[in-house]
Amino acid sequence: MPEFISSTSNPRIRNILKLQANSRDRNEQDLFVIEGYREISRAMKSGVEIKELYTCVDLDRQGRSGELLEQDKKIQLFEVSKNAFTRIAYREGSDGLIALAVPRNIGLNDLKLRDIPLLLILESVEKPGNLGAIMRTADAAGIDAVIVCDAKTDIYNPNAIRSGVGCIFTRQVVICSSAEAIEWLGKKKIRIFAAALTEEALIYHDVDFCGPAAIVMGTEATGLSREWLEKSDKQVIIPMKGIADSLNVSTSAAILIFEAVRQRQKQG
Repeated sequence: MPEFISSTSNPRIRNILKLQANSRDRNEQDLFVIEGYREISRAMKSGVEIKELYTCVDLDRQGRSGELLEQDKKIQLFEVSKNAFTRIAYREGSDGLIALAVPRNIGLNDLKLRDIPLLLILESVEKPGNLGAIMRTADAAGIDAVIVCDAKTDIYNPNAIRSGVGCIFTRQVVICSSAEAIEWLGKKKIRIFAAALTEEALIYHDVDFCGPAAIVMGTEATGLSREWLEKSDKQVIIPMKGIADSLNVSTSAAILIFEAVRQRQKQG
């Protein structure tokens, strides 16, 4: 029988709250939190190791905890009272499932790439919601990998997982420095296309993305660092016709990625 947790002050409940709130705790314990059947199942299908599963019977009315346990019988199951589960649920309309999982640590040299890869690189991404939205785009476009350089937010932040509806697990994701990424791209002969508001930038649909390509996005506030601009093969821009001088980074990434996909499909 699974252990039943009724108190909001139970040590396991308190630990889940710590893991949700602090990247330091996630790093120290080598664990992170996933909420929701869809996200947990996508993580499992992608090979993410699930250590513990917490279920609230009053909310998990379809009994999906059983489906997850059928996929991996080594998972430790805990049943949680509705009061205690409400304490750890971080989104409205929770389906009563929360898991603790082990992060995947993928390095640049571990990436499996197609012959003509398409990569997305994010420099100093700050907002978990933007990161999650970009991961949804990366999944939809079927790009090879997302490389997060000099990160200012944790890819396993609960808001990144939630806004990405679990797509953080469906693509290869690497965390590294900009210098490491630039050196690796050079060795792989992958061209760098830097999104930038500069005089040298070309309108994005006039640029040829059909070869091995890495699209590089910076922050909304300051854009890309000089390091990326100087090392780029091309700088690209999305023209603006209104008063706004920039788009949300997730929107800009979607425009550039799908233009690259369109060109490749047309060529192929």
